[in-house]
Amino acid sequence: MSLVCLIALTIGAGGSLGPGDHTRTVQVGGRERSYLLHVPPKYDPKQPTPVVLAFHGGLTNAAVMAVSSGLSEKADQAGFVVVYPNGTGKGDVLLVWNSGGLRAPIAARAADDVAFVGAILDELPKLIHVDPKRVYATGISNGGMMCYRLAAELSDRIAAIAPVAGTLAIEKCRPARPVPVIHFHGTDDKLVPYEGPDERIARFLVFKSVDETIRTWAAINGCPKKPKTTNLPDKANDGTTVRREVYGPGRDGAEVVLYVIQGGGHTWPGRPWPVPWLGKTTRDISANDLMWEFFKRHPLK
Repeated sequence: MSLVCLIALTIGAGGSLGPGDHTRTVQVGGRERSYLLHVPPKYDPKQPTPVVLAFHGGLTNAAVMAVSSGLSEKADQAGFVVVYPNGTGKGDVLLVWNSGGLRAPIAARAADDVAFVGAILDELPKLIHVDPKRVYATGISNGGMMCYRLAAELSDRIAAIAPVAGTLAIEKCRPARPVPVIHFHGTDDKLVPYEGPDERIARFLVFKSVDETIRTWAAINGCPKKPKTTNLPDKANDGTTVRREVYGPGRDGAEVVLYVIQGGGHTWPGRPWPVPWLGKTTRDISANDLMWEFFKRHPLK
């Protein structure tokens, strides 16, 4: 069932949710916050189930993230639960994340989204049988930046992250443990440029380049400075090629993996989206397949 057509929330005996798409709200800092929850058809409440938090890009929302990423379909295939949180903003559509990178005074008005995610993680075990060692985060753009913030500030609860077209936007990164990262980024991304902010980016936004982000996190994870680089097969005639850079393993087996999409835009690899100005989408790889394989290798230790 599509998340566009949300079913009404029904909680069965014992406080458990069945398969399907559900809406939930939690109270955080005196504000009601919402998220969408997709439980796969083969969900077994007797078995601990992995969870993937999926964060939408700036000025969109959870429903758009569900449709554009295709993660619910991957969840149905692989057997994990997907959570699509909603940011804050104007109405129910133009929403953003407090992922860092906001200059004052805008930063002072931003929501505490780390607390929001914590509240979601507190509630989920009351609804489904969660495997606490296999809670992961992915997101695009502003949502990808939010993944890095969670890795820095909730490393005791987030096992690994998979940012897409979103870089590190906070200054202080002191996670309590190494957090494995798989990152996807297009070299022709005009919204989150590969080389970092340029004249196209609003002055109140600050974020790091892809290279600085990856170097920073590789150092945090205790990985070697030089990656193992592989040029992947050019399977599709889509104007893109892909290079994989692997840093590590480092401390506790953590690694940082970067997929550089040459010619790629501000898009989700393997999921073409009918918005031409976002740039080209590679079909040479599937972000969903690669991140899930990565997540399976990196449970919380």
